[in-house]
Amino acid sequence: MKTRKKKITPEIVFRQGRPAAVILDIEEYRELLERLEDAEDLKMLAAMRKKPLKFRKLADFLKELPSV
Repeated sequence: MKTRKKKITPEIVFRQGRPAAVILDIEEYRELLERLEDAEDLKMLAAMRKKPLKFRKLADFLKELPSV
């Protein structure tokens, strides 16, 4: 049986009575970063889908590849 991980409430750091920073659990921080990257990827994909597709011949594409 898996034990539930206790969720740690973020701590807010105040400076001069105003919120200045947040202290998060590292796993929660990593999850937020991953969600942000996913949202950016979806935004980029939506922009790419608005552009028309451009096809070219395989021979032309292969000419542009650097030789190894």
